[in-house]
Amino acid sequence: MMQGRVNRKREAIISIVIANQNRQSKKRINAVIDTGYSGFLTLPNEIITALSLPWAGVERGTLGDGSEVTFDVYGVKVIWDGTYRDIPVCESETDPLVGMRLLYGYDLQIQAIEGGLVTIQTLD
Repeated sequence: MMQGRVNRKREAIISIVIANQNRQSKKRINAVIDTGYSGFLTLPNEIITALSLPWAGVERGTLGDGSEVTFDVYGVKVIWDGTYRDIPVCESETDPLVGMRLLYGYDLQIQAIEGGLVTIQTLD
């Protein structure tokens, strides 16, 4: 089970550890849960560069306003529910976002008040 909190901006936040492919560089980040994002995870270029993440290609996406964009995609390891997982991460100059592909197979509960508990646990 993973837990986080709702912040003052009414965002559901969880803390996760990400690493490069050989796990030599690690970083703990706070990420916003975004159920409107269908990907795994977004990271800004600063974090991608600091961890020397390998480029994996490009991906097209549709933003909330309907506009189409192209994202550079990198490979990252994330500790998710206590286990390292290899996932693609899209470069985006926003706060890191956790999307529905990373949440797939889990139960997400949010106490939608400032300081409220965010709980993510497997559906197994």
